[in-house]
Amino acid sequence: MSIEKDISSRFRNDYQKAGVNLIFTYNWMNEKMKAIFDRHDITPQQFNILRILRGAGKPISTLQIRQRMLDKMSDTSRIVDRLILKGLATKAVCPKDKRLVDVSISPQGLELLQKMDVYETDIDAIFGNLSEAETKTFNSLLDKIRGSND
Repeated sequence: MSIEKDISSRFRNDYQKAGVNLIFTYNWMNEKMKAIFDRHDITPQQFNILRILRGAGKPISTLQIRQRMLDKMSDTSRIVDRLILKGLATKAVCPKDKRLVDVSISPQGLELLQKMDVYETDIDAIFGNLSEAETKTFNSLLDKIRGSND
């Protein structure tokens, strides 16, 4: 369905339509993802941090976590503390630099991610209407909008 029909609106030009379409699609995807996160009593930021910790494979600092996060505006330390309260992560003083705290994913955090991994197919299916070539083009266009031409 077209964005015009979805929100019953006309646009002054294609640039405006693209911007509104991007916001509309973000909100649509966010609702789909929120349903998955709500089932597991976790926020998108907490999920992101758990994935970062699992991918690191070793304890890392909150600064390293923040550098890898999708949501750069998040208060990483506060989110890590909530993960620790839930038993999904642990922290300890860094043995190399006592001023830093190392954060690790706990066995419960790994277990939660393993449960959530089954949803990756569902998430991929959101893009089921796109071919692999279209998906690559889409990613390129989104990178271009943000000004990164890696």
